[in-house]
Amino acid sequence: MATSEARFMPGLKLSAILYEEAVGPLLREAFPGLRYAAARIGSGSEVLGFDTPRSADHEWGPRLELFLTAEDRARHGDDIRRLLSERLPKQLRGWPTHFQESDDPLDPVGRMRPTDGPVNHRVDVHDVEGWLAERLGLRSGDTEPSVRAWLAMPQQRLAETTGGAVFHDGPGTLTAARRRLAWYPEQVWRYLLACQWQRISQEEAFVGRCAEVGDDIGSAVTAARLVRDLMRLCLLLERRYAPYGKWLGSAFARLPVAASLAPSLRGALAATDHPDREGHLCDAYEAVASLQNASGLATPVDPRPRPYHARPFLVLHAERFAQALARTVTDPCLRGLPLVGGVDQWADSTDLLSRPDLIGALWHAAGPDTQVSR
Repeated sequence: MATSEARFMPGLKLSAILYEEAVGPLLREAFPGLRYAAARIGSGSEVLGFDTPRSADHEWGPRLELFLTAEDRARHGDDIRRLLSERLPKQLRGWPTHFQESDDPLDPVGRMRPTDGPVNHRVDVHDVEGWLAERLGLRSGDTEPSVRAWLAMPQQRLAETTGGAVFHDGPGTLTAARRRLAWYPEQVWRYLLACQWQRISQEEAFVGRCAEVGDDIGSAVTAARLVRDLMRLCLLLERRYAPYGKWLGSAFARLPVAASLAPSLRGALAATDHPDREGHLCDAYEAVASLQNASGLATPVDPRPRPYHARPFLVLHAERFAQALARTVTDPCLRGLPLVGGVDQWADSTDLLSRPDLIGALWHAAGPDTQVSR
């Protein structure tokens, strides 16, 4: 709960104030010469820039991640947490630095609350390699993610790692890791684009077929799935990691193409009959296919919709774009893979995508872990 003087500000700005006015000075005083990084990355709507006043109701507020070497974390981690608990200011700009955890097992989150005692703060102490292993499943010592590692990292987690802000980085290790993960290697990018077009090709004819048998709900649900896949495809084309469902539309709205494409997508979602739904989808297909052609990543393909074989449905035949892109994938580790893509192109379970260990187990049967060529 904020005090009466608190006014909402972006969480990244509040985290910067926490570091610059409190955490940084305390560390310099108590641990002179300690090399560390201070950042606000990881989970939280503020990391992606989507926080609003509503966000302040749980796990939002003066938060920070500190990154030490593994040795310094083991040596100083508890002392740093204790120091901050005892000496952090009780509030910043009217926002409490103390978080009170809920006793409700169905709602296990922390909320800002005033305190007169020690501060239960949200300044977490990590080491870079350990954090990357926990969040992304990257193995310690890897200088470049392998093919399997890239395909096993959910885009939401990559966005959380490369988004947010770094306020200080003495060792430079965190900045180097973020730079390395800023976007896919080109060959992985081409492969993922091919896989995204392949997803669209698998269902584009079902909008008409469902409607033909009187299943209007099924037709509408399929159209919504295609809209989602087109939005994710646009983000891929613009070299932006797609966030999970809550923020997908917000991220899409920031793209240059959003203003011109959104009417077609909204029309497909709002349509109440198949011809209208199909017309809007075909407009969207052609627009995104033209974007693909303009990228220069593959030989241009005719972007105009066409009949689905002998059936009376108009589609893009999106597999044509998948195949054109697949022909540009020359990396031997990727050329032999089916067009199923990265983990969040074939799975959308939050309980899976938040568990690198489970994802790794699923990838275990994929063969040897090999490096991808840039």
